Amino acid sequence: MTGWRAGLVGVAMVVVGMGVASAQGGPIGLSVNLTEAPKRILHATESMPVQPGPLTLVYPKWIPGEHGPTGPLENLAGLVITANGQTLAWERDKVDMFAFHLTVPQGASELEIKLDFLAPSSTSGFTSGASTSANLALLSWNSVVLYPEGAKAAEVMVSPTVVVPCHWQYGTALLADHPIPGGGSVTGHGPPCGAGVAFKTVSLEQLVDSPVLAGRWFKELPLAPGVTPKHFLDMAAEGPEDLELSPEHLAAFSKLVTEAGALYKSHHYGSYHFLITLSDQVAHFGLEHHQSSDDRVGEKTFTDDTRFTTAGFLLPHEFTHSWNGKYRRPAGLATANYQEPMKGDLLWVYEGLTDYLGTVLTARSGIWSPEQFRGYLANTAAEMDNRPGRTWRNIQDTATGAQILGAGGGAEWDNWRLALDYYQEGDLLWLDVDTTLREKTKGKRSLNDFVAAFHGLGGETGVKVAPYTFEDVVAGLNAVAPNDWARFLRERLDSHDAHAPLGGIERGGYRLVYGESSNVYAKAIETLRESADFWYSLGLEVGKTGVIADVRKGGVSEVAGVGPGMKIVAVNGRAFTPDLLKAAVKEAKGSGPAVELILENTGYFQVVKVDYHGGERYPFLERVEGTPDRLGDILKPMTK
Repeated sequence: MTGWRAGLVGVAMVVVGMGVASAQGGPIGLSVNLTEAPKRILHATESMPVQPGPLTLVYPKWIPGEHGPTGPLENLAGLVITANGQTLAWERDKVDMFAFHLTVPQGASELEIKLDFLAPSSTSGFTSGASTSANLALLSWNSVVLYPEGAKAAEVMVSPTVVVPCHWQYGTALLADHPIPGGGSVTGHGPPCGAGVAFKTVSLEQLVDSPVLAGRWFKELPLAPGVTPKHFLDMAAEGPEDLELSPEHLAAFSKLVTEAGALYKSHHYGSYHFLITLSDQVAHFGLEHHQSSDDRVGEKTFTDDTRFTTAGFLLPHEFTHSWNGKYRRPAGLATANYQEPMKGDLLWVYEGLTDYLGTVLTARSGIWSPEQFRGYLANTAAEMDNRPGRTWRNIQDTATGAQILGAGGGAEWDNWRLALDYYQEGDLLWLDVDTTLREKTKGKRSLNDFVAAFHGLGGETGVKVAPYTFEDVVAGLNAVAPNDWARFLRERLDSHDAHAPLGGIERGGYRLVYGESSNVYAKAIETLRESADFWYSLGLEVGKTGVIADVRKGGVSEVAGVGPGMKIVAVNGRAFTPDLLKAAVKEAKGSGPAVELILENTGYFQVVKVDYHGGERYPFLERVEGTPDRLGDILKPMTK
């Protein structure tokens, strides 16, 4: 972000909302103690230079990468503010719950702020989700900091310190400054018991963008050692056995670094750290940062090939965000601080293009085989092509409304409500763009050229933000191959067509078809879920216990009276199992009997007959002979 420079120490003059008090005279000191992280509580102390008078402090509300007002305010506790040894009264704003009003007394030049963050046990959400266990912790700085209202995050300087439990190690993109009393450390190692590490002074913007991963079972591995800047894999796990990365996986991650460099032809960071949490005890997600990524996956992800397949795109996706989302950022998301509302109308670029490029890099780096990529793309295309909600809510609205859709309404009727569809539809949209570029230039130019120019703008820039608009995207595409790109994009973004845009797949040399067996990627998902896929046959999603997660609006099951939240007790008179339901679908094919279900719904039972006779249907991509295999060309590695 603009103004980020590790180690920069200066005087920050910040005019606050009430216009009287100000932060001045040096950086804010922020110390976070993680020694009670296993008890799910973090302790923070701030020393903030101020002047006497009214002052409003704010807790970060709009968190970058989360695309909504998701600051975990409900988990802030123990807030006590003092000056010159005197406890000051504070009052929460009656409208903005994230703002706290107080008065700095005469003669006071510094506030001491103490607060706790109650790390939740919930395994859903981003910084509002679980981030600690008995053996590890992920510190998101936005959860433990207050700053003056109206301040620009790039101009508020902070000197951070972290104390970790005994024998724990840590990883972060922050640079260690000097040891605090008792010892210090560098990333990938741990300080002596009771000690900690002080980091170089950075802007609040860079601090919030630089989480710290710490853990008892920790390992740091260098990636692509011949590449500059340096890249690291920092892993914390619940046990040492989960840190055993195979040589093949390590080589694929190193290949990811070289392939990304070849694609973007630039770097916008001093070094990069993949912060990987291998745990079933914390929330599972990925959250991008400029010089690192917060990647939280299951414990066995690196030791189980099936899990590695299904989670394989996470690191490439978040890594891509360093260029697309952190460096090049939609103007509506490039806000001055964490209280200013974000505008998500271009998230189909921020997230949609990242989803496409991330999966392409997953294949180019060897994390996925071409067959696995095609399976993933077939699943995505089929899912987007069977979302009835697209007839009333277009993809543009899923981006514009991300701040309400991101909270999620659960799986029930998700296909009718729609959610963050701009992610997966982005795969289809940008494949459409990529194959169109290749077609128009007879294979001489592609989305690779757009990316190199658009995201490589300025070359090796260091950490900064370069905002863009819709018009900038159109101009960038026209520079690669002239076309009415504005119309091309708007037709797809604003469409209420019942079907997804599959032109990219067809122009890529394939077609979406359905067969009686799952593709290789779908099989991996079914193995993990211990279930079978009935979405494209019966039109329902059911788990191994029989609880129906969702029902396709207008599908045969919904017409028969089936709804999400119901539980299948029996199939054709026998106690439910996924295999029995699968057998019933096979038996009903053609002129067989309708599938009979006994359903339990809030304590009441009913019998329904689903009149479906189409047999099993699973999506896959079929090669169209005699057409250019542009999809195959897209997946070819750019480096040897």
